[in-house]
Amino acid sequence: MPNTEFSSENDTARTRPAVSEPTGEQRAAITALIDSIRPIPEDLGDRFAAHDQQLAIVGGPVRDALLGRVSNDVDLTTDAVPQQILKLVDGWADSVWTVGIEFGTVGLRKRGLQLEITTYRSEAYSPKSRKPEVSYGTDIHDDLLRRDFTVNAMAVRLPSAEFVDPFGGLADLRDKVLRTPGRPEDSFNDDPLRIMRAVRFAAQLGFRLAPEVAEAARNMADRLSIVSAERVRDELTKLMLSSNPRRGIELMVDLGIAEHVLPEIPKMRLEIDEHHRHKDVYEHSLTVLDQAMDLERSRGHEPDLVLRLAALLHDIGKPKTRSFEGGNRVTFHHHEVVGASMSRKRLTALRFPKDVTAQVGHLVALHLRFHGYGKGEWTDSAVRRYARDAGDQLERLHILTRADCTTRNRRKAATLSRSYDDMERRIAELAEQEELDKIRPDLDGNEIQEILDVKPGPLIGKAYRFLLELRLENGPMDKEEAAAELRSWAADHLKG
Repeated sequence: MPNTEFSSENDTARTRPAVSEPTGEQRAAITALIDSIRPIPEDLGDRFAAHDQQLAIVGGPVRDALLGRVSNDVDLTTDAVPQQILKLVDGWADSVWTVGIEFGTVGLRKRGLQLEITTYRSEAYSPKSRKPEVSYGTDIHDDLLRRDFTVNAMAVRLPSAEFVDPFGGLADLRDKVLRTPGRPEDSFNDDPLRIMRAVRFAAQLGFRLAPEVAEAARNMADRLSIVSAERVRDELTKLMLSSNPRRGIELMVDLGIAEHVLPEIPKMRLEIDEHHRHKDVYEHSLTVLDQAMDLERSRGHEPDLVLRLAALLHDIGKPKTRSFEGGNRVTFHHHEVVGASMSRKRLTALRFPKDVTAQVGHLVALHLRFHGYGKGEWTDSAVRRYARDAGDQLERLHILTRADCTTRNRRKAATLSRSYDDMERRIAELAEQEELDKIRPDLDGNEIQEILDVKPGPLIGKAYRFLLELRLENGPMDKEEAAAELRSWAADHLKG
């Protein structure tokens, strides 16, 4: 059953937004925002005003200031077109760049502060286009109307510090609800990525979706197909790194958005019947994500995209591998192998960096490995292999494996936790003795060639792998012992 809350119709469906004035505390926040970027408000504001051009801080920085959040962005908007902006900042800015100028944006730096100034504009996507058509405007009201949500459609004029809120963003900020300045259908048509932004802001800010926004997102989710994979990926990344990605994922699934972004996730909602009882893989995966984030924080790590993606995707292979067996048993044989392949394929399609894709796939493939540990029966060589196979993903694997325990049986959970404590202790002891992450055979390629008196070729690789397995099994050996083992091995492999 969908469990995502939307705001009530009575609270949010307004034909005209309620007019709100900032409280004293909010006015102080706006003043603090202006103070944080001095001398820009006066210097640049006066510079634009002297040429009869408007200038205002807009969007996210204003919203975050009113929420008491720190914003690293300084977004400005103006009626000046890009070429006029370039003339106005010439000689004033320390540096200027024009990467986004085709979309009306000029970037600049002043006294270490990075700014973006964008001409009042509107954007629209034709039904089959991946690139918006941009047109410039002359009125801040029209510019704010084309913004995604009312809470991002507030501005502060410079240098006067006049607060501009024509669509009730302040009231929606107070009510913690996401509405669009105009009809949500028009807004999502203008840029379908706003459908993803709606769920991202819900997760990031803890806001609800107005019912008309939720309905439009549900009805128009297929429009995401015209948005580039890179833009979708960037929104998904921000969602996953938010304070509550679970909420965003639930919204995506409940509104049918996930079908066009991460179709494997809704498929994890496996039917549970009275004959084949097993965990709901979808709910389990969201719980693993929550628990991984808790461990991430408790172990002193910053929000970790790779870990969070691996937690969400670790069981996506289960629907494909589900099998019903005798005694009302349900099995998912090799779901970690299938899931690793599926996660790599999906993240590649979303244009995630190759290292992120590989690391997530690696963690998914390894997430069951620990469950053969039992009560600590593994030999030191097995522990070495576990650590070596994890490589630089070992800490993430520690967290993922611990988070994957969602049983309500406290005794079972405590037993698993103690077992993994023991595993980590043994890895730490062996690492201290042997530097596990740098394990190499006791002989290198040149030494193998010299001992066997052979030239470079496939045999050297086979010999190297043999010595590596020997190293993992027995620990370090001296050169003479390794050479003797190599000669013994070669006697069987160099015959003929």
